[in-house]
Amino acid sequence: MVGMGTATVRAATDAGLVLEDGRTVRLAALDLPDGAQSPAPGTEVTLKRIGAAETDRYGRLVAHVFTVQAGQGGTEGWFQADLLRRGLARVARVGDVTCARALLADEEKARAAKLGLWAEPVYVIGKAEEPADVLKSRGRFALVEGKVLSVRESGGTIYVNFGRRWSEDFTVTIARRNERAFTAAGIQPKSLAGRRVRIRGWIEERGGPWVEAARPEQIEVVQ
Repeated sequence: MVGMGTATVRAATDAGLVLEDGRTVRLAALDLPDGAQSPAPGTEVTLKRIGAAETDRYGRLVAHVFTVQAGQGGTEGWFQADLLRRGLARVARVGDVTCARALLADEEKARAAKLGLWAEPVYVIGKAEEPADVLKSRGRFALVEGKVLSVRESGGTIYVNFGRRWSEDFTVTIARRNERAFTAAGIQPKSLAGRRVRIRGWIEERGGPWVEAARPEQIEVVQ
């Protein structure tokens, strides 16, 4: 990660962390439920980024937030990881393989212990073999798990199919130009057929439910 300097939190709002210098920060790499916890006003934080500096469509700075841990010699605590360990967020798109693995491991521990949001029915992982239920999350971030039936390529797109009927069944697409990034992360799209995987992303509808996977951390092999 690349340091972006330090700042002081003025307020925590639904839009993100408002800093004393007027900037608003959205927590990178996470999908946050409404009312998620944030550093208290007055907290000094260090901001870091992966890759180039990024702002979202609302002009918010996208950053990883680190706070100083009291009584630990000034050791920084990664706020994103802390939220995941307590079950208060889900991993979304990270942008770095090593960071993604660490964050996914924190999420997995909280999910296994049914902490925080993992104890709530609305956050239960969807079943790919039940596309009608998956479609109930249309327009929202969700996790879906199932066995891949086939992987096909057409034009510049790789289709990861969970059923035989594209007009009804769950499908994941990967742009052919992104295949190298998946392979480098240990996810070879064309070898997923017959394997059980967990998909994370925003549910859309293209006949059946559909997720566009742009980053390798959106696909986890669970078998």
